[in-house]
Amino acid sequence: MAKRKLHKDDADSDNDDASERSLVDVDFEFFDPNPEIDYLALKRLATQLFSADAELIQLNDLADLILSQPLVGTTVKCDGRESDPYAVLTVLNLHVHQNNPAVKSLIEYALNKSSLDPAFHATLQGLVGPAGLASQNHVGLIFSERLINMPVQVVPHMYRMLTDEIQWAIDDNEPYRFTHYLIISRIYKLTPEEEAELQAMAPRNKRQKQITPQPSSMPGVYPFHPEDEDIRKIATHSLDYNFTKAQPRGEDAFGLDMGGRIALFAASSMPQLVNVLQEKYSAPP
Repeated sequence: MAKRKLHKDDADSDNDDASERSLVDVDFEFFDPNPEIDYLALKRLATQLFSADAELIQLNDLADLILSQPLVGTTVKCDGRESDPYAVLTVLNLHVHQNNPAVKSLIEYALNKSSLDPAFHATLQGLVGPAGLASQNHVGLIFSERLINMPVQVVPHMYRMLTDEIQWAIDDNEPYRFTHYLIISRIYKLTPEEEAELQAMAPRNKRQKQITPQPSSMPGVYPFHPEDEDIRKIATHSLDYNFTKAQPRGEDAFGLDMGGRIALFAASSMPQLVNVLQEKYSAPP
């Protein structure tokens, strides 16, 4: 049974030009992760998330681990429980699963990337380094990814359900009492010429402006998902980085110049984040 159904109808427009109007009429259903159905789709989403660096992460074990805790986390589907998920949000306890091959590779990856920022690296080393993993300061890795055409309006519901499920797990004495959350996401970089072209193509109607990509704190750097900027704003540490395995990009290269972002925030900030996402991105009634 679905957790919830969200009806998304974007036929409304503040612009009367019919050529610029679009119609999206879809029912999105929210489900617990399904070990019998979701493995391949979760692995594809993980490959998309880590992009050029996907080979550095044990993705098979990561998908298995996500599916081993079906009562925490949410997938979004359009064609019922037996269909592939188009989005996923869950959290993994890096301390409890520290010996899992996927978690080992994720910790190594996070520590390697955070080394570009000494303060961030020292904090992360104290949390998920050898001493940190022996402490009581548990870090939850938020795994969040969706297909590029999925609307951001699904995100507030997913985060709200995740916080509810974490609290229910804590009430049942399950190991989900975190002191910090770590999240890895994707960014892309634009040249000044590409930025100017993007601005020229930006939608003019008020409603669509809510999901127009907004630059991050660095000029020319954009998150793939708008909520990543809200996460960055509450994070104690945040760092944008280049992919280790990315091929050099020539001047005439096709496609986006992509990279990653790693952010750490206190677990006490999660309610604030959920409220912000609800206010900014929830679909109107």
